[in-house]
Amino acid sequence: MKKVQLPHLGALLTVFLLTVSMLFIPQRAQSADYTFVSIKGLVEQEVGRIVLTEVYKSMGINIDITPLPGKRAQSEATSGAKDGEIMRIFTYGENNPTVVRVPTAYYSLETMGFVKKGSGVKIGSKEELAKLHAAKVLGVKHTDNITKGMPANQLIDMTSTDKCMMAVLKGRADVCLTNTTDGEIIKKKFGFADIEQIEKPLAVLELFHYPHESKKDLVPKVDAQLKKMMESGELDKIIKSAEATVIDQFAK
Repeated sequence: MKKVQLPHLGALLTVFLLTVSMLFIPQRAQSADYTFVSIKGLVEQEVGRIVLTEVYKSMGINIDITPLPGKRAQSEATSGAKDGEIMRIFTYGENNPTVVRVPTAYYSLETMGFVKKGSGVKIGSKEELAKLHAAKVLGVKHTDNITKGMPANQLIDMTSTDKCMMAVLKGRADVCLTNTTDGEIIKKKFGFADIEQIEKPLAVLELFHYPHESKKDLVPKVDAQLKKMMESGELDKIIKSAEATVIDQFAK
């Protein structure tokens, strides 16, 4: 009769201990299918991080988004080191041919005027703005664009949005120009209850998602999903929730 050799007791014990220990190792978070970059520190980019993550999640795709300084984000996205960039303006795609624009804009940057309550200031166009004294934050592209051509003595450049609003409260300017979400954050953070938005934005700059050309197969899929979510109203709900979250975070 052939003798059957049993495993050594020590080997059995080792296997048992390894099996038990595996039960107590925390499971890693699901790895990302794609890794994108965003511009660090900008309100609209933080909204985009939330919104785009939800859009991809609705497609069954897990993404990771790394906030970086603007120039570095561009380098990482255009070189293919990352899978693309979450949010840029239309002309970004024309100037950077190695990324592909998803045709449907999923968010926008609004150039909004903030005025003192009870001031009676009404601004419905760039032409009406040109008759007033405006305060803005130095070096911000969209507010530079809306005030282009205005006399220098009608413009006040400030170093921050809160100082811009203070200029309005103190009567040094008729209107503070910034983007809508940034303005709401500053109002909440500093308790500027006597500051309010004008009736509608003076300009709207659409923002698009840009995968790297090596991931261009994503473009029609994401575009179709954005259109679907817009039609159902789901995207609007996600955006409003994301804005509320970001306003609370930045206003602390």
